[in-house]
Amino acid sequence: MSRRPRRTALASVLATVVAAALVGVSACTGPSGETESTGKPAVMAAFYPLEYLATRIAGDDLVVIPLTKPGAEPHDVELTPRTIADLPKALLVVFAKGFQPAVDDALAAQPATAPFDVTQAARLTTSSSGTTDPHFWLDPVRYADVATALAARLASVDPAHAAGYTSRARVLVAELTALNGQWLTGTRTCQIKDLVTSHAAFGYLTAAYGFTQVPIAGVSPDAEPSAADLARVADLVRSAGVTTIYTEPLVDPKLAATLASSTGATVATLDPVEGITSTSAGTDYLEVMTANLAAVRAGQRCP
Repeated sequence: MSRRPRRTALASVLATVVAAALVGVSACTGPSGETESTGKPAVMAAFYPLEYLATRIAGDDLVVIPLTKPGAEPHDVELTPRTIADLPKALLVVFAKGFQPAVDDALAAQPATAPFDVTQAARLTTSSSGTTDPHFWLDPVRYADVATALAARLASVDPAHAAGYTSRARVLVAELTALNGQWLTGTRTCQIKDLVTSHAAFGYLTAAYGFTQVPIAGVSPDAEPSAADLARVADLVRSAGVTTIYTEPLVDPKLAATLASSTGATVATLDPVEGITSTSAGTDYLEVMTANLAAVRAGQRCP
């Protein structure tokens, strides 16, 4: 079984619509990296968690342009020729090398661009399968470190507004520190330590809060679990007394539902916060992570 449906004609139409939207967004950048409508410098952010950081830190001094449209799968983003042509015009392009091949390729072909790769600040690690896990933002502490690094980079490329970037980053870091405290307190008494998820997106979260991630599929969004993998997870669910299997908003829940049905577990949503849509459990990163904490507390029996 596939963790998400194969591309169909409908998916192709959706991709076309997303591409058209990105053309419209990127076309607003002028030759010096300023948006034609506001005259402010533009920062491009590769996907939602980086867009959120950039928006919070930029304030009113910059315009933040996302390269991944809300609701689109960030791993599979495709950039239009116009978007690629506009990359060198941005004051900064914030990305995570290795997460989105299309973005990596576009930046490699644009030597004049000012890229900011956040992977070093995020301190990425490898999963048990040897694949680098890019989902650093699910650990608020790592996410805060990236916020601080981004503020420093923005201050260096736009020193006139350095004080604002630094000040706003401090506020954001304080909020992320508080969120981390809520997670530490809220998960301290959890009775079930095995966290069964649709795919291996929660390694940093589980490591931070004392859980063991048990993914049905791997880090790659296209990974398909084998029959042996499914049997292994099902056996663990039964033997460890796992009561909840977590699926994701952008993932077909059929696999998790089938596994839950065969083991007597229930299905709940644990959002990897790769994007915010109308079906998300909040309007931004902080709200969704708070909802995630409530889901984990219920699913992992945390009195």
